[in-house]
Order: sequence, then C-alpha cells, then structure tokens
Amino acid sequence: MAYQGFAQEYLGMPAVTRAYTTACVLTTAAVQLEFITPFQLYFNPDLIFRKFQIWRLITNFLFFGPLGFSFFFNMIFLYRYCRMLEEGSFRGRTADFVFMFLFGGFLMTLFGLFASLFFLGQAFTIMLVYVWSRRNPYIRMNFFGLLNFQAPFLPWVLMGFSLLLGNSIIIDLLGIAVGHIYYFLEDVFPNQPGGKKLLLTPGFLKMVFDTPEEDPNYNPLPEDRAGNQPRDQDQNQQQHPQ
Repeated sequence: MAYQGFAQEYLGMPAVTRAYTTACVLTTAAVQLEFITPFQLYFNPDLIFRKFQIWRLITNFLFFGPLGFSFFFNMIFLYRYCRMLEEGSFRGRTADFVFMFLFGGFLMTLFGLFASLFFLGQAFTIMLVYVWSRRNPYIRMNFFGLLNFQAPFLPWVLMGFSLLLGNSIIIDLLGIAVGHIYYFLEDVFPNQPGGKKLLLTPGFLKMVFDTPEEDPNYNPLPEDRAGNQPRDQDQNQQQHPQ
C-alpha cells in the first residue's frame, strides 16, 4: 500500500518537477554508492572549456551533498516550490517553465565563472522559492513553528537559517539575485510605462513542451466529425433505405 501510494504520488508530479527531483536523487544515490564522486560533478570552468567536460554544466545543479539533514531539507524545498510553480503560475506553460530553468542556470553559471562556487543546486532552489514567494505575496508562512511571516520573506528566512547552520550565504544571495532578475524582467518591467516583455521563450521549446492549441476556426471534414461514425451511417441507412 505504501509503495502504491508513493508510486501514485510520484507519477502525479508535473513533468519538469519530476525530472529534476529524480535527477537530483539519482545523482546523490550514485555518489553515496560510490559509482561516481563529487569531483566528477562539480563546476570547474577549466575542465569544462579545456577538457570539454560539458556535463559539469548540468551536474553541478544536481548534487546537494551527501545524505543528511541538509540534503533532505533542500529536497523538500525543491520539490515543494518547484511543483507549486509548475502547477500554479506555470500551469499549461511548460515551455516557459523550462525557459526559466535555462535562464536561471545560465546566469548562475556566468557568476560561477568569476567565483569559487562548486555546486549551484541550492542557489537554484532559492531562485524557485523567490519567484514563487513574489508571485504569492499574501500567503502567510510558518517556519518550524517559530516564525510567522508573509511569503516574500521566505528566501531571507532560509538564508538566515543557512547562516545559523554555519554555511556560506553567497549561494543563497546568488539564488535571490537571479530570482529577482527573472521576476523583474518577467513580471515587473513589462507592466511599467514603456516596458515590454524581454524574456521570450524560444519557439523550439514551445514545439517540444507545449501541446499546440486547437484552431477555433478549424472545421473538420464531414467524415471526421464526431457522431458520423460507420455505426451511425449504418443506422441511417437502415432508417432511410435506398
């Protein structure tokens, strides 16, 4: 029963959230089982551009450290807010959601070229949290039963919690900064006087991820119309013999 419930929950996840969280869990499991090491995954511009280890551009977003509190904490937040975004403001807009992933990952990678950052998955999670929180500003949040606040403060609360755990807050600040850039360009600037939409999802992403809308002016041929099936035709012939 528990397995069936888990399988049903897993299959009920939206596609992008399921793919990303699965990749993160499998990557961590592979490291834990010593099939691979973190040294094969981390962000290293020299190895990427000189040794052509291109996979590092992706794998550095998939590893959140060894199994432990930090890993499960990040997975919970990644799953929760990635899913709420995909099922909320990005419902029916999978291509736009994927484009946000690519845009955020690109900006973080650019920053990683100039800073000693090895894994950017946590920054990516904070970016998702930031975008969700700004699009849901009136939702009341509770953090471990200790703090009550509105959603836009959530990324800053997470940064403070990370600081209490003794972690560097540079990763959190990077996620907040990239999340704000996306939110400003997507939600704020287009609604300003003289503003316009600058983040345009490429057409090939829409072709791959979005189901084409039906043409309201499409008029099907008589033989393709519902109700005009062979069985209906036979009945018509019986009712009106030649």
